[in-house]
Amino acid sequence: MKVNSDPQIVPFLKWPGGKRWFVNNYCNLLPSSYNTYIEPFLGSGAVYFYLKPNKAILSDLNPDVIAVYGSIKTDFKFIKRSLQYHQRKHNEDYYYQVRKKKTISECQQGSKMLYLNRTCFNGIYRVNQNGEFNVPIGSKQAVLLDTDNFESISKLLQSADIFKSDFEVVIDKAKSGDFVFADPPYTVRHNLNGFIKYNEQLFSWEDQERLAAALLRAKNRGVKIVLTNANHSSIKELYEGLGFHLQVVSRYSSIAANGANRKQFEELVILSHPNK
Repeated sequence: MKVNSDPQIVPFLKWPGGKRWFVNNYCNLLPSSYNTYIEPFLGSGAVYFYLKPNKAILSDLNPDVIAVYGSIKTDFKFIKRSLQYHQRKHNEDYYYQVRKKKTISECQQGSKMLYLNRTCFNGIYRVNQNGEFNVPIGSKQAVLLDTDNFESISKLLQSADIFKSDFEVVIDKAKSGDFVFADPPYTVRHNLNGFIKYNEQLFSWEDQERLAAALLRAKNRGVKIVLTNANHSSIKELYEGLGFHLQVVSRYSSIAANGANRKQFEELVILSHPNK
């Protein structure tokens, strides 16, 4: 259920694969009532911020993602002051100094994450083998945005449990009447998708199979499920025999560096319930 009629909250992270397009065009696929909202691949949280649920469990394996949500929840004023400082200091040398610098507290980690996310190339999140963020600086200069409403975000997050976790642990927490929205990296069998070299390291085909099994267990417990995934034969085969309802939707991809290569892509939405 929605918290209230507070002003619209715009996701504060730029995240490849984010679901703003989904809530703008396919919000009718989301259940209108549920108990706890559960999102095991949080990222930019577009669906969460659209629904503004009264109670939520939010998780991600990315420690920087969890740090930025946690820091806004606990001390949004620190985040705003820190971003103001980053804005005054921002230039190429400063960007690489911040990128290299180690953080001590969760708030420092969250501030660093948000600053780098907004000023790096294309909002990409990538780390090297040592787990160090290594995306070069981008062309964007704005560190603070007109859409930032950290106070409202913090207020909403007070009713959410936020933690770093594997998706299976989180999905297994879902009870009858809860709602799980899952948006995993789009890895497919036989390594045939465009991001496989990166995604396979994050989310293997074995993880896809483990996700399907966890969602099936949840569905059998009476959990409402919406899953977005690659529109690929291997994904369809994985879910078709499990009693899920499959629907193909289109999205606009803005990930390609060359604008001429940006086009409509089809994605698969997998539902525990028929779309009526």
